[in-house]
Amino acid sequence: MKNLLLTIVLALSSWLAFGQTDKPVESKITDVTVFLNKAQVTREVKTRLEAGKTSLIVTGLTAQLDPQSIQVTGKGNFVILGISHQQNFLSELNMPKSLKALKDSVEILQQQLTLEQSHKEILNKEEQMLLSNQKIGGTSQNLTVAELKSMADFYRTRLGDIVTSRMKQDEKIKRINSRIQRLHAQINEQNELYGRNTSEILVNVSAEAATSAELEVNYVVANAGWNAVYDLRAIDTKKPVQLSYKANVFQRTGEEWKNVKLKLSTANPNQSGQKPELYSWYLDFYQPITYKPRAKSYASAPAAMRSGEDLKMEEAEVAEATSMADYVTAVQTSLNTEFLISLPYTVLSSTKPTVVDIQNHEMKAEYVYSVAPKLDADAFLMARATGWEEFNLLPGEANIFFEGTFVGKSFIDPNSIKDTLAVSLGRDKRIVVKREKLTDLTSRSMIGTSKKESYTWQISVRNTQTEAIKIVVEDQIPVSQNTQIEVTLIDVGGGQFNKQTGKLQWKLELKPSETRKLLYKFEVKYPKDKQIQGL
Repeated sequence: MKNLLLTIVLALSSWLAFGQTDKPVESKITDVTVFLNKAQVTREVKTRLEAGKTSLIVTGLTAQLDPQSIQVTGKGNFVILGISHQQNFLSELNMPKSLKALKDSVEILQQQLTLEQSHKEILNKEEQMLLSNQKIGGTSQNLTVAELKSMADFYRTRLGDIVTSRMKQDEKIKRINSRIQRLHAQINEQNELYGRNTSEILVNVSAEAATSAELEVNYVVANAGWNAVYDLRAIDTKKPVQLSYKANVFQRTGEEWKNVKLKLSTANPNQSGQKPELYSWYLDFYQPITYKPRAKSYASAPAAMRSGEDLKMEEAEVAEATSMADYVTAVQTSLNTEFLISLPYTVLSSTKPTVVDIQNHEMKAEYVYSVAPKLDADAFLMARATGWEEFNLLPGEANIFFEGTFVGKSFIDPNSIKDTLAVSLGRDKRIVVKREKLTDLTSRSMIGTSKKESYTWQISVRNTQTEAIKIVVEDQIPVSQNTQIEVTLIDVGGGQFNKQTGKLQWKLELKPSETRKLLYKFEVKYPKDKQIQGL
């Protein structure tokens, strides 16, 4: 017995001296950098280490993190020996309060439903009892009329009360079931986000003596990102356009980003940051390939025939080529724009994005009306803003407001915008535009083997406002696609003409209550035995 006790003590002492202790630790998300696609999460771990080797298990992490992107740094008198990652299929992410409240509500409603169904069952039993005891006084006993009437009144009243009460119970049960169904639909939506397995990061550390330790854990997660949205506001036609730069930040990782330092980056980890290389492009005649037995070489020898040092070198090279650590660091460069959110922000794991205000700018703008009466007789107020290049805009949807009223949506694409950002602020019925064909100046004639048609159009523009305006009027004449069809512009009416597109344009300044008439004339000549489409 003494030898057995001594063996156990020695084994325990050896395990304490040389063994490694597993220690689950809690962590807190402090910083999040959101890319256009994916996000980098920073967690803080504070714990105390005992002397010796310890495996710190950072628990409760999303299963969607990229294991190759994990980085760990620390502060304290200890050494980080290694890092690993593992999935935990037995544990789920921490249930948020909102989801727990929904499930608690369902439990309460289930109890109410059971109670109401019990009340209904009692009414059914009572009805069955009354119906099974309809014989009054036995077969030999004679009842008076008053007694029969009293018993009939009792049955009628009580059975009526039972029917009424049962209908009320059915209505209560129906309402409770409806509420339970709605709650279950909400729970199912959140369960898709939170009812997932978790993952864990194992950090192996070694300390010579007991000490406090602080760790910073970084990793990249999928199902997160952001896209740009804008609000463009014009107070009136005399002030600059106000641009509100916003971001729709979304994440469906199952983690809650609560009161974190948020950073938005225009980098995209899904795109390679490596410059492509052009290699020589060779041409040669096609020659059939004759297959011959190849001699075994050192490079093609199987792994079992090569030395351990050679295999280690190859594994090291492969690990270096496929490592994500350098790539994740590389996206954090001056080549991309980053927006630091100064206030702590909360972004919940949800199917709906969280709107984050980024910047507010003012852009100088010229307000000009534009009308194409051939398509629409209404004049549209356009704001032509300049200086937008300084704001690092991304493609995104824009909400347009004019004089405090929402007028519509547009789309801003910096890649297709030139020097001026043109925004339509809506229709203005105070600009009256009319386009009509002057029939007395329109004619058709025959010249030899050709037919000639002349058309004259008049556009009248009236400004009924109390202020002078600038307006651009657009129209067009046809463009020939055949050498036998000749289109000639006879009178441009003081406007500008683009021969390639056939477009006409007039730039006008109208005083209050002023009317301007624009007249243009063109003719079409073609063989008389032909018919023209589109005229």
